[in-house]
Amino acid sequence: MNNPNHTPTFNLKAVVQETGLKPDTLRAWERRYGLPQPDRTSGGHRLYSQRDIDILKWLVVRLEEGLNISRAVELWSTLTESGQDPLNSLEYNPGRSAYAIAAAAPEGEVLTNLRREWVSACMAFDEIKAEEILNQAFALYRVETVCLELLLKGLAQIGVGWFEGEITVQQEHFASELAMRRLETLLTASPAPTRPGRILIGCPPEEDHTFGPLLLTLFLRRRGWNVLYLGADVPVDRLKATINTIKPNLVVLIAQQLITAANLLRMSRVLTAMRVPLAYGGRIFNRLPELRARFPGYFLGERLDEAAPNVEQWLTASNALQPVTEVEPVPELCQQALENYRDKQSVIEADVWHALGEAKLPPSCLNDNNRFLAHSVSAALSLGDLNYLNTDVAWGEKLLYYYSLPPEMLGDYLRIYRHAAEVHLDERGKPILAWLDEQIEAQEEKLN
Repeated sequence: MNNPNHTPTFNLKAVVQETGLKPDTLRAWERRYGLPQPDRTSGGHRLYSQRDIDILKWLVVRLEEGLNISRAVELWSTLTESGQDPLNSLEYNPGRSAYAIAAAAPEGEVLTNLRREWVSACMAFDEIKAEEILNQAFALYRVETVCLELLLKGLAQIGVGWFEGEITVQQEHFASELAMRRLETLLTASPAPTRPGRILIGCPPEEDHTFGPLLLTLFLRRRGWNVLYLGADVPVDRLKATINTIKPNLVVLIAQQLITAANLLRMSRVLTAMRVPLAYGGRIFNRLPELRARFPGYFLGERLDEAAPNVEQWLTASNALQPVTEVEPVPELCQQALENYRDKQSVIEADVWHALGEAKLPPSCLNDNNRFLAHSVSAALSLGDLNYLNTDVAWGEKLLYYYSLPPEMLGDYLRIYRHAAEVHLDERGKPILAWLDEQIEAQEEKLN
């Protein structure tokens, strides 16, 4: 019995209405690419089947995802030649609007395998293979699903491998560059804004992890929002002038680290003074949920797929979005300790250099440790609790690992730093000394 989906039924006018494609485009695709291949009436008029219409819709979705028509047809041919029917994709729905945005589908075995293959291709520096895998994934799944389940999770997996020393920084950079390049291509192909208002997205000073903010920019643009993306390391001293020029309805800032969260807090105070609403998020706010109470803004959510719907809800509420002004203040004790530490930081570090000057630590390693510890202590005090540092102390061990030094060297370094701090800090610096004592004790327990 013949499949009714293959029965020639629809004339050209019906297909134009169903797909939104112009008659000239349909004729050109048929002539140049042989896709689809409608039947003809006795009078020479085209008759299309339901499958022909579904093929055209499949091609339209590929165009919206950033492929040109020749590459989309090539992808169709590749899938069919391998025995697959692209229309049987788990997420293909011929009745769905091309611009429909839905929550990411549950991760399936096919997508898991594609992610594994993409990571392997990146580890082998096989750009062609990695791009082919992405093209196949985008053919089978929505843009949002591939970005979240393949690219975002794949990069997270690679990041863990780098931290554990199993993946080189060159491999990590190669994969990140491929992922960022694909996002930029998708952004270029995103539709023109259809909603009123303007959203500004960027990262605070010293934050150079931009995949998340760029991905949120893509998701919001695909929802029709006018989004301006400023990228990494947005300077605080230029923020006011930028806001006055752009006049956004909402500013979105994303921080992944404790240090950059402190810089985000500085930026939030500028926005509060200008009465501009802030939305914020990032990995550090998931690891330290208590941080959120310090920030005068709207929390984007713990998962990236929550962020775009939340922003949309805030901006489409019946009342105009208003800045958040009520936050927990930074304790006076922390403010005083920070002031004392900043005054004495240079002389503390000079003493540490002198004590470790006989090649116990390479100069570059010592400089990295001093810079990291100083920035971290200042950030934690700026945010109101030195215990926030406990989530980042492993990076001190990572620095030592990077320079092929034994872990016990971190304890030696902390003891020397603590002695220098005790010499130069006054009563206000006691919280810093107490925290250093805790870290030294924790290191000794690890080694015993």
